[in-house]
Amino acid sequence: MAATAFTQVCDGLFFPEGPVAMPDGSVIVTEMFGSKLTRVQPDGSKSTVATINGLPNGLALGPGGFLYLCNNGGAFTPMELGGLVYPGEFDPAKYIGGRIQKVNIETGEVADLYTHCGDIPLRAPNDLVFDEHGGFWFTDHGIRHHRNADRTGIYYAKADGSFIEEVVFPVDSPNGIGLSPAGDRVYWAETHTGRVYQREVVAPGKVAPIGAEVPTMLCGLPGYQLFDSLAVDGDGNICVATLVNGGITVISPTGDVILFVEVDDRITTNICFGGPNYETAYITASSTGRLLAMDWPYKGLKLHWQ
Repeated sequence: MAATAFTQVCDGLFFPEGPVAMPDGSVIVTEMFGSKLTRVQPDGSKSTVATINGLPNGLALGPGGFLYLCNNGGAFTPMELGGLVYPGEFDPAKYIGGRIQKVNIETGEVADLYTHCGDIPLRAPNDLVFDEHGGFWFTDHGIRHHRNADRTGIYYAKADGSFIEEVVFPVDSPNGIGLSPAGDRVYWAETHTGRVYQREVVAPGKVAPIGAEVPTMLCGLPGYQLFDSLAVDGDGNICVATLVNGGITVISPTGDVILFVEVDDRITTNICFGGPNYETAYITASSTGRLLAMDWPYKGLKLHWQ
């Protein structure tokens, strides 16, 4: 692929994540180390939507026009190196516990929906995606600290706070999560293994048993490449933000890598689709604090409740 033509929508963000393309043409991002949600207008101007206690990560529009937020609770600390910002070590003294939160865009009010699944505390929720029924899937990335690392799961929950269930366990550092256009597959990316997994969705929040019909592992990358968040486009491609290489790895529904979109930031963390026909890709270049835009070479996809 020829060099990608990006437009810089804005800079000056403190580790942007979780972009959500809004109907008015703006994009709301989380500033993980700024502990806030920020609306970015097409002209690059910024305004605060809400301040967050903890560290905001993945974000999605859901029922009622509310934002739903994965708050990792303080799973990382900012580390600056050579003018760039990286996610540094976990500091237990700053950790408030992971949680899923509901945000009123108009007032900035933030309310906890879930801090536990039964007796299991949420450690570091990372990303979420809504289905057509108003429920959402989310990942718990877990915490790595010195010699310890959490084993976590893939969860399904209802937007009204009435139901949460661990659907897949165990998984290793799950990060991005998405649904196929038909809603019959749920995909998630594991950061440290550099792999994307899938399961067949047979009912809201339910997956088929592991078997020969649908291979569980969809794709794995060679060498030292780490996966972050993802989005699924209108052709069903799984578009995964890729760390170290810095860019977006595009994986077909059959598991083939069909494109790598290089970004000049080794900590490229997220992608979403918006604009006319949802064919504009918005990409968070996190270590340099920028929101970028490009014309996506495949079909766009409007998310449920977007």
